[in-house]
Amino acid sequence: MMADVMFRGLGRRKASVARVILKPGSGAFVVNNREAKEYLKSDIYIKDALQPFGITDTVNKFDIKVTVRGGGLSGQAGAIRLGIARALLEVSEDHRRTLRPEGMLTQNSKVKERKKPGLRKARKARQFSKR
Repeated sequence: MMADVMFRGLGRRKASVARVILKPGSGAFVVNNREAKEYLKSDIYIKDALQPFGITDTVNKFDIKVTVRGGGLSGQAGAIRLGIARALLEVSEDHRRTLRPEGMLTQNSKVKERKKPGLRKARKARQFSKR
């Protein structure tokens, strides 16, 4: 039986979707059943993902369990960050006043533009010669 309290949050960024579960604890960070340092590799991504805790002064107060799918490491870190921020709102609605001005609750909807036929990339065309 689970007597533990859980707070859930869902985050999306680029092609990544992260499901975040926060439990009161010591700050253990697990991504896809692996240690976060092992999965996200770079400290930059880990720092980015944990930003909401620094803003709300809740560092090392929760254990974080994340299931993330799709995209690359940068998109996954962004999705985890949004998921954590949304889960912190479930902890206390007061966090909204500190997270909103920092942009932590705003979903970044920018997605890669598709390649067009006749062009090399989405907008890059072959060099034009007038003569």
